[in-house]
Amino acid sequence: MSVLFLGGEDPAGWLEEFKRQAPDLELRTWADRGDVTGIDVVLGWRHPKGAPKHYPNLKLISALGAGYEHILGDQERPKGVPVVRLIDLKLTQAMTEYVLLHVLRYHRQLPQFEQFQRERRWVKLPPPDTDSRRIGILGLGALGLDACRRLTELGFPVAAWSRSPKCVDNVEVFHGAAQLDAFAARSDILVCLLPMNAETRGIIGAKLLSKLPRGAYVINPARGGHVVDAELIAAIDSSHIAAATLDVFHTEPLPSDHPFWAHPKITVTPHIASTTNPRSAVPQIVDNIRRVRAGKELQNRVG
Repeated sequence: MSVLFLGGEDPAGWLEEFKRQAPDLELRTWADRGDVTGIDVVLGWRHPKGAPKHYPNLKLISALGAGYEHILGDQERPKGVPVVRLIDLKLTQAMTEYVLLHVLRYHRQLPQFEQFQRERRWVKLPPPDTDSRRIGILGLGALGLDACRRLTELGFPVAAWSRSPKCVDNVEVFHGAAQLDAFAARSDILVCLLPMNAETRGIIGAKLLSKLPRGAYVINPARGGHVVDAELIAAIDSSHIAAATLDVFHTEPLPSDHPFWAHPKITVTPHIASTTNPRSAVPQIVDNIRRVRAGKELQNRVG
């Protein structure tokens, strides 16, 4: 039986790593998939909806990234075929680096100093107090947990919000819709690391933004659909929100005429916060392929 790369991702680097680490596996790409009855595993990342249904002997669908909502949300997905997510420590580290970079950028007032440089002004601002800069993390999955850990190590007071109750050392945890406003009210820098689903779509909109303290910052490296673009711009233009850093967008690449590009208080990065590293991810994927073929319990199953 064969493993198929089901579109949405350039397979070259993946194929090289699979051949190096698991040369016994037969691999196919979308362009040369051949007889579909010989495919029992598909690997995908934002592949076309309904694509997995064409493989009658499918035993496993594996995501090639941290997100998997596009797979679970596919109403045409074959029923009974398990779905596994990818938990890549390299991916988590990269995301945490991005979060730390932009939290510290705002905390240490770098945008203001950059403006002073453009104006050729020698201006010293009062030093920030780490103990008083409250960080709020939306989402307590693997990415959110690691960001919380690293931020608390730096001395920031950190809170997090999740849909269900959780307990995290040195972190004030809020949960459920009833506690979202209270969480927002104590978040001077809001970082979104949520998955995308019906409950989280548009969560960074006028209602939540209005609950943040005046002068708060927003950082979103999760999903573009979390942000209501016009409402974020309005909150910044009113000076209620000081600035935002965005790595993900409703349409990618971000259209050249989108107002985010030219806004002086919005930092745009081209979906580079964190990408899956094939070298570190392949062993986990191979392990699940071998497990499903041997009838064993899968790791990181989500559906």
